Amino acid sequence: MAWSKQSTGIWLRGLLWGLAVAAAFHFGLFEGAERWGLNALFHLRGPVAPKSPIVIVSIDEDSFDELNIPWPWPRSLHGQLLDTVNQGNPAVIGFDVLFSEPSLYGAEDDSALADSIRRAGNVILASALTQTPTDLGDLGLKVGKESLNPPILMVRRSAAGFGPVNFSYDDDAFVRWTNLTPIFQRREWPHFNLLLYRKALEAGIQGHPVRESRFVINYRGGPRSFPTVPYYRVLNGEVPPEAFAGKIVLVGPTTPVLQDVHPTPFAPQGMPGVEIHANALETVLQGIPIMRAPRAITVLFIFAAGVLAVWLTNRLRPLQAFGVMLMAAALSGAAGFGAFLWGHLWTDLTPIPTALGLGFGATVVENFILVQREKRRLSPFFSPAVLREILRQREGQPLLASRRRITVLFSDIRGFTTLSTKLQPEEVAEFLREYLTALTEAVFLHGGTVDKYIGDCIMALYNAPFEEPDHAARAVHTALEFQKRTRELSARWEAKLGMPLKNGVGINTGDAVVGTMGARQRLEYTAIGDTVNLASRLESITKEFGTPIIISESTYREVQTRFRTRWLGNVTVKGREDIPTAIYGVLEAAEEEVRREVRIPVEAAVTITEGELSVLALLSDLSRGGISVHDLPREFGMGEIEQLRFQLPASDRPINAMGRVAWSAKDKAGFRFIELEPAAQAEIEEF
Repeated sequence: MAWSKQSTGIWLRGLLWGLAVAAAFHFGLFEGAERWGLNALFHLRGPVAPKSPIVIVSIDEDSFDELNIPWPWPRSLHGQLLDTVNQGNPAVIGFDVLFSEPSLYGAEDDSALADSIRRAGNVILASALTQTPTDLGDLGLKVGKESLNPPILMVRRSAAGFGPVNFSYDDDAFVRWTNLTPIFQRREWPHFNLLLYRKALEAGIQGHPVRESRFVINYRGGPRSFPTVPYYRVLNGEVPPEAFAGKIVLVGPTTPVLQDVHPTPFAPQGMPGVEIHANALETVLQGIPIMRAPRAITVLFIFAAGVLAVWLTNRLRPLQAFGVMLMAAALSGAAGFGAFLWGHLWTDLTPIPTALGLGFGATVVENFILVQREKRRLSPFFSPAVLREILRQREGQPLLASRRRITVLFSDIRGFTTLSTKLQPEEVAEFLREYLTALTEAVFLHGGTVDKYIGDCIMALYNAPFEEPDHAARAVHTALEFQKRTRELSARWEAKLGMPLKNGVGINTGDAVVGTMGARQRLEYTAIGDTVNLASRLESITKEFGTPIIISESTYREVQTRFRTRWLGNVTVKGREDIPTAIYGVLEAAEEEVRREVRIPVEAAVTITEGELSVLALLSDLSRGGISVHDLPREFGMGEIEQLRFQLPASDRPINAMGRVAWSAKDKAGFRFIELEPAAQAEIEEF
């Protein structure tokens, strides 16, 4: 059920962020970036040599200089050009020049052009679709007047056809699209390029069928990607007519002076219109139009990216998740480029990385807030090192209820009811705060977990939530620390209390169910079972036996060589009347244990190695059981096992050991030896 709820939450949050990105995509907020991305795809692909037999006759600056005739040129001049080109038997000739008004040189000039067009028999002429808004004044209406602006009748009657040469502009004024069937007066009209395409097929040029009338032009490159000859060189006979045999010949201006230059992906500063027509023809003939991916598919990937981002960010650490997000975004971009290169498909490149980034960023912020909230909730019960380890592990696994072997400690103040009557309520609260703070520090010092406070009683667990092989000894060390700190508190409070301060401690080791338990409205990390009950009973009989610390037989078996104890006998405790329980009083730590904990200040460097990564720190002190270090470059987690290497002063060889992190605080940590060579142990003993 927990997994199902978590999975549902991930799906819902992922779909939510996906919905936000999909809405932005729907309203066109990514269009500017997508147009830039299309330009980038063209540049990544690079120029490609055209395959169609297209030749451009350019009306360029050199032609103006050589002919030395002002524009518009006499139409008879165009007729001469057509006659020359026609001698080479081209497949079709497209004239990207408007002849919508009579010639300035008179009717004979128009007639000369018409005759040349008639002789060629394969000339397609240009027209221009325009829409002029007209204000109807008093009626408050505005209407648009549509005009085709065809060639004059005398000229167009001789042509094989005429069509609009208009381009489709994006919002940034770039020409990326073409429409082979623009609408004029509510009906489709064949575009200049479509007429050229049809005429080329009639002439025997191989071409693919037209499947879509509107598509992205698959530009072959920048200006002059197609074979180009200057207009004047054709007139002068410098280019033989045979150069046009079987070719599609496009005649049009390439000089910026005639203002037929438009931005394209390969030419942001502008490409002549006649070259744009050449690219559009190449696209149609070769069957390589670029189609945009269906919007529904893009939306589906947006939602998938949102869910993936939330799922990965919850599964991995932030830096790891960020790395995976980058790889996923790069993979998305690579797939988009592959689709463009081999499938002539324009996929939206921006929404998917945006969904990944939004899902990642929102989840990181959400997790940070949850972690801070969880820290506040758990900090009273776990030491900072244990708490960090809990938060490092995903999905709360360390806190799930499970059966495990633990050591339970109970402690309370003897005669607290009597003591409390000698103080004001505010003083009782102050005293308990100081007392429980001191005892909690002792619990944390030895790696324990505070289960709960019950008035003046404190309950602590060991070997939970993480494994600690010496958990029983840790609990006994805590009990001894309790006695020391209680004596220190007693010295400060005895004047007010009128009597010395003492406490009793009961410790038991055994199996229990440990984890987060409680009601739906409130959960607590705790332990339940007979092991817990017996520890509580042992604490309650410390006064009867006159000893501050009583441990059960199961705890005694684990710590008997490490502490001085005395057998107190077999007792029956409440709830276990039919089972005699052997109990022991703890006097103090055994001499070996005391010596183990004696720490000597040492100044030396220590190398700490984890896998292939090593860090350098400084020794603070040394004992027979371990070392403490400072100036660490990073914080270590509780229970981590590291390789240690250091050299004692006046020693001629380094000591190598394996150590487990016993405690950690920012740039300081303590390591307990778990593997030490005999020679190294002897050297430490001698030191």
